Amino acid sequence: MDILPCSYVSLPTLPLVGPYIYYTKPKPVHRFFLLKVFASSTTTTGSSNKDIWRKTVPPTPQKTTPSGPYRRRQEPVYLDHSVDMDDLLRSISETKDEQQLYAFLSPYKDRQLSIRFMVSLLSREPDWQRSLAILDWVHDVARYSPSVFAYNVVLRNVLRAKQFDLARGLFDEMRQRALSPDRYTYSTLITFFGKEGKFDDAISWLQQMEQDRVSGDLVLYSNLIELSRKLCDYSKAISIFSRLKNAGITPDVIAYNSMIHVFGKAKLFREARMLLQEMRDVGVVPDTVSYSTLLSIYIESGKFVEALSLFSEMNEVKCPLDLTTCNVMIDVYGQLDMAKEADRLFWGMKKMGLEPNVVSYNTLLRVYGEAELFGEAIHLFRLMQRKDIDQNVVTYNTMINIYGKTLEHEKATNLVQEMQNRGIEPNAITYSTIISVWDKAGKLDRAAILFQKLRTSGVEIDQVLYQTMIVAYERAGLVGHAKRLLHELRQPDNIPRETAIMILARAGRVEEATWVFRQAFRAGEVKNISVFKCMIDLYSRNRKYANVTEVFENMRMVGYFPDSNVIALILNAYGKLREFEKADAIYKEMQEEGCVFPDEVHFQMLSLYGARRDFELMESLFERLDSDPNINKKELHLVVANIYERENRLTDASRIMNRMSRGALLKT
Repeated sequence: MDILPCSYVSLPTLPLVGPYIYYTKPKPVHRFFLLKVFASSTTTTGSSNKDIWRKTVPPTPQKTTPSGPYRRRQEPVYLDHSVDMDDLLRSISETKDEQQLYAFLSPYKDRQLSIRFMVSLLSREPDWQRSLAILDWVHDVARYSPSVFAYNVVLRNVLRAKQFDLARGLFDEMRQRALSPDRYTYSTLITFFGKEGKFDDAISWLQQMEQDRVSGDLVLYSNLIELSRKLCDYSKAISIFSRLKNAGITPDVIAYNSMIHVFGKAKLFREARMLLQEMRDVGVVPDTVSYSTLLSIYIESGKFVEALSLFSEMNEVKCPLDLTTCNVMIDVYGQLDMAKEADRLFWGMKKMGLEPNVVSYNTLLRVYGEAELFGEAIHLFRLMQRKDIDQNVVTYNTMINIYGKTLEHEKATNLVQEMQNRGIEPNAITYSTIISVWDKAGKLDRAAILFQKLRTSGVEIDQVLYQTMIVAYERAGLVGHAKRLLHELRQPDNIPRETAIMILARAGRVEEATWVFRQAFRAGEVKNISVFKCMIDLYSRNRKYANVTEVFENMRMVGYFPDSNVIALILNAYGKLREFEKADAIYKEMQEEGCVFPDEVHFQMLSLYGARRDFELMESLFERLDSDPNINKKELHLVVANIYERENRLTDASRIMNRMSRGALLKT
């Protein structure tokens, strides 16, 4: 999303006429920048003497005018209205090099056109190289006063063309011309760098903006939060949200809803729930999306009781239900073995004015299957067909799984044929489900043949499908076949190496996963933060703490922020390696960045201070946490008392327990 003045118009890029390479005038500032990019030792001098700052004073009229302070200032007369901008742009697009462009613009070099007209012209010029050349002409030939609006437009053009080094050079040039970058300048830089995954650069521009005391706005911070959320970099999103509030900006309901999702994904469920109350405190009413987002987060993490409680709260405050909320709650009821409630909610949706969609039907199908209500499931499946409700691959996958539970493998196989006849293409889950069904029915030969066909047919084989076949071989006692599949993942040719790493890590194959990970990381193929997390979890489970820190350092090298779970694992690893200073440094760094930790991370840091017998730091952290209203005070006191007890400091342990007792009495 471009955050630019509304007068800036975005048009598709127009190609240059002819095979010529368009270039900007070798102006001292641009030339210096370009030479820096290409590491040339050539430099230019004399640019500081160019008189580009003095504004030309219009000639005094040849008639008698009053002298002194009452003399009227004559406004310049511009040709803006007499020049057709469309014709001008068309003619500019036909120029093939800088000389032709300058020759065409020469009639206007005495500034007969206003700077506003020139900025509008730049905003409609789609080619970034021409826009640079026009900017040079504006400053060096026509000698207009430098304009931050003109630079903002050209910055947008070069960033659209992904000329990031050139954008930095333009920013430096603004500084050299004594122009102060404004909010639009920084918004453009932050947005485009962030969209290209250059998140560290985007954050750097944000820090520069704050140093320059340029106030950001809600849209800018919301864009950064959304970018970090899409990159699954939840710690950075939390840090940016803290910056937003520290800047005195009140988040709107959209920003709050994004942060509910972020806190939930970061497993900070208490903080996500507390955002609902914070919204009410600042006058922002939680809407249906607020509740449905948190409900979805609870389900993903298996917190079905909490989801049920939240749904009750949603009904108490009379927040209207939508289709998404109903679908989510049907799933919750199913997970809690409340099939009757799921059934009642589904069939009562029409009374609420909601028409169940294919997701609603698929969810209830799964609930019936898990509750072993197979007759109801088959009836609902055929009802969908009679009512012409579009069934999809999820519908068939669910029914194949249900037939697998009833050991009716032939009916499951027939469903695969039926879906193909209806033009619904099976996916990896379809194949992994049918392989699992055949495996349970003792038809391993059919499963193996299908798997081999899939490998040679070019069908995408995901983690689940691979793992299903490995498990099938192991269940049948064919350990050699399972090992062969695992070994092939070291040199994967039909799946991405990131997928191979995840399969090997989740299968507990430490050596193979390590080998593939290092090869992929050196080749720059590890782009997904989940791969780093998976490897850190693998090493931690196998007590390979040096490897935990190695992957963590690689993760930070490519610009990812750790989430609370990774922080807990890395603090534990540093503690096991007796590298307490590194643990302390990463704990403080993440807090300075605005990361929010669950209580367990703070308690772990207290334990590390106790392990190195740094009781002064431990007491300092204890006092800070004790004053934090979001910390569980009982658990905090018990942790600190246990640390003192392990170190045989019984007096201090008793002091902490007595303090907890006094606090409980005061609270009562």
